[in-house]
Amino acid sequence: MGQHDGKQKFPGTLNSSMIDGPEGIAAQEYANSYGSPGFDDITRVYVTQRYEGYSAENQESWRTLYDRQMSYLEASASDVYLTGARSIRLVRDHIPYLEGPQSINNYLKQLTGWQSRAVPGYLPAKTFFACLARRDFPTTVVIRPKESLDYLPEPDVFHDIFGHVPLHADPTFADFLQTYGLAASTTNDPFHIERLARLFWFTVEFGLIRESGRVKLYGSGLISSPGESRHALESSEVDRRPFDLETVCSTSFEIDHYQPILYVLESFDQLRDAMNSYSQRLLNEQKPVGAAR
Repeated sequence: MGQHDGKQKFPGTLNSSMIDGPEGIAAQEYANSYGSPGFDDITRVYVTQRYEGYSAENQESWRTLYDRQMSYLEASASDVYLTGARSIRLVRDHIPYLEGPQSINNYLKQLTGWQSRAVPGYLPAKTFFACLARRDFPTTVVIRPKESLDYLPEPDVFHDIFGHVPLHADPTFADFLQTYGLAASTTNDPFHIERLARLFWFTVEFGLIRESGRVKLYGSGLISSPGESRHALESSEVDRRPFDLETVCSTSFEIDHYQPILYVLESFDQLRDAMNSYSQRLLNEQKPVGAAR
């Protein structure tokens, strides 16, 4: 949820030309100004997925990453994630299409109304929240090169689609994520902005859930990373704590190493209900003194 500075480029064969043309530059500039006077059309931060720009090597990277992770996730990922992956027709054969009759968006729209929207890079937090509030998920369309399969400092299409999007097919998680976007869009209070960032980190990015007595993966940072996923479930150094909204929002995180603390949901209903309560709290705090509650 950070600001993309427009300067950092991926090494190797990543097709930066897919996002560095006039359309991408204009969309990034609009995203950086979104919320300022005259910059209120969120659709102008979206770009076209120039599918013809993917090389054979890009497609091979997708297949390699898919094979490496899905073989582990079949037994280790949340059943909700796996059901979602099947529902949106997520396959190993090719990088997913965002548009057209066989696109993941075609299936998502019918299931929950969510859509994956191509963006040129990192979006400022307010811009990102505004997308979520309308059930649009900002999706990076470039993919990591073969020499960087194990680690990439920024999201790519594998992290965003393989890691995030299958959960958007689940009505309960879909409701949670939209409520999160709406709530985050209503506050400018640094206290709540920090708490909401922590909530996103420990759920959407690095969340665990208990299903049928087993702890499983659902956070995209775990789902899309071979190292993170195995560390989360198998390492004795991880402190796996029961999910509690206030505790999660009070826990700081670091981004440059494996996560030492993770939180375990009992269900996605628990997450949705906690977010609904937090959202109502934010709305109540913004009402004028003496207004009806």
